[in-house]
Amino acid sequence: MKYLIFTCLIFMTFNCKNNNTETETDVNLDALILNQGKPWIVNNETHIGITKMDSLITKFAASKGQNYTLLGESLSKQTSYIIKNCSMKGTAHDQLHVVLVPMLDDISVMKEVNDIRAKKTALLKLQIYIEQYFKHFTTE
Repeated sequence: MKYLIFTCLIFMTFNCKNNNTETETDVNLDALILNQGKPWIVNNETHIGITKMDSLITKFAASKGQNYTLLGESLSKQTSYIIKNCSMKGTAHDQLHVVLVPMLDDISVMKEVNDIRAKKTALLKLQIYIEQYFKHFTTE
């Protein structure tokens, strides 16, 4: 009987652990839609800020960077620039927030959390959000 209980506990521990790692980089962008099949129009400053964020992440990955906190601070400067200069209104603005708000959360993780695994996960999620931004938004 003790063996059966012990076996069940081990199974449940590994099963829960595996489920957590599978969903670490899951992002919920169900609310993100196109504008009648076309990308939403954003102001130039927003596009410049996101493009710089993408560039920062690309350079970080290429250099095999390890200072996630510094990267988070650089990304935070870009989001501050976007927020300060955003002139968007209406549905396009609301759709931008579907992507931007989770970005802010993951940037905070990179800047403030000490767990390297959490920082790496946040970076992966940011890459997904930026990829989706470029699929759903344009300046033209």
